Amino acid sequence: MKIKQSIISVIAVLSVAITAVAGGGKSFSLQSRKVTDTTRTDSSIKQEGTVPENSIIDEVIWVVGDEPILRSDVEAMRMQGLAEGISFGSNPDCAIPEQLAVQKLFLHQAQIDSIDVPEADIVAGVNQQINRWIETAGSQEKLEEYRKQSVNEMREQLHDEFKNQQLIQKMKQKIVENVKVSPADVRAYFRNLSEDSIPFVPTEVEVQILVQAPKIKQAEINRVKDQLRSFTQRVNAGETTFATLARLYSEDTESARQGGELGYMGRGLLDPAFASVAFNLTDPKKISKIVESDFGYHIIQLIDKRGDKINCRHILLKPKVSSDEIDAAVHRLDSISNDIRKGKFTFEQAVALLSDDKDTRNNQGLMSNSTAEGMTSRFKMKELSTEVARVVDTMKVGELSAPFRMINNKGKTVVAIVKLKSRTEGHKATITEDFQVMKDVVLNKEREKAINNWVAEKIKHTYVRMSDRYRNCNFQYQGWIK
Repeated sequence: MKIKQSIISVIAVLSVAITAVAGGGKSFSLQSRKVTDTTRTDSSIKQEGTVPENSIIDEVIWVVGDEPILRSDVEAMRMQGLAEGISFGSNPDCAIPEQLAVQKLFLHQAQIDSIDVPEADIVAGVNQQINRWIETAGSQEKLEEYRKQSVNEMREQLHDEFKNQQLIQKMKQKIVENVKVSPADVRAYFRNLSEDSIPFVPTEVEVQILVQAPKIKQAEINRVKDQLRSFTQRVNAGETTFATLARLYSEDTESARQGGELGYMGRGLLDPAFASVAFNLTDPKKISKIVESDFGYHIIQLIDKRGDKINCRHILLKPKVSSDEIDAAVHRLDSISNDIRKGKFTFEQAVALLSDDKDTRNNQGLMSNSTAEGMTSRFKMKELSTEVARVVDTMKVGELSAPFRMINNKGKTVVAIVKLKSRTEGHKATITEDFQVMKDVVLNKEREKAINNWVAEKIKHTYVRMSDRYRNCNFQYQGWIK
């Protein structure tokens, strides 16, 4: 959970490798290991840490600047690629070290430019990836059995990988931030395309939604509040720490790993009810009263204030919704749907009066999609939540769905009905109807060119040494062999 009012799109999916063309690859963290360099000794190579005595001694195969690339890094990337169906071309033995070397160029420049990734974003991204894995595996237990790791071990493993990936992404964004294309550039590009090269525009939809939150029994609310009060009592009595209880019990999985710590945030990034209490805290030794937000119930502990930002810990508990209350919500929405179909009122009128979704209630129920280009009402099917996409997939424009359960962006179980406002079937792009699509194609090509030029220039001024067996490789970039 993230105590934020707006939906934050996830940037970069961990399961997809950065392509060599863009100068990337899977961002594997380089664990501290004992290494040996079989080419020659170089005092500039960092050799940190040790491994268990029964492990294989690693080998430095490349050095980029003062950073080593180890044989184990190459093998880890290769195995990850095999597991995820990622191809490294006809010669992975050459392509993978080059991708790792390019990564180091980006990461080194990101360090020089003081580019950073907030810890909260790292935790959010890691948890999102793990949640996708759990959904694919069917349960947390099945995932842990398949990967032979606990979820906590997965989080630890993914942490640095995700951080590096985001640093690389931010560095690339900085490189291309001034790249522009004109309408004339787009039209010229489109005119010169062969029929087979015209991009395919996937199906896009606009969806209206009406949400009902099932009633929660007072006894369940009391149970949650009593548990939070007991946490406060235990901390005040010195039995344990707030951070320990957050790790063990908080249902905000993103912050629980950090002992409930959210990191420095402004008031505008926090739920209003949460912010109202948090910003009024003055004593780090005291715990707040119980706070009800759109996410559930919290207790909060102040860590520090810096200007208009606050860093605090919290513990979130979410009351459980009973099956009979869910059934009751389904029945209510079914009745509402029937009245809409009979013409007693419109879908839009029902949303304004009855929807519990604050984000869409004042916009006729129209769902909004946050993209790199900004906010839009249009979704590709893969951009919708699984529950909504499954329902919308077979609907006709103007059709109303049956009630269905879903998890909203605040992690709560709700019941919804949707109306398909529009559908644009997948088609080959045309310059008149899909100008923005074509503009994005041209812009991405120009950005790709800028990144490639940056990498090529960076190689010229970077110390590179590699084992002799790599000198006959046909690399994507020239200049590696000095």
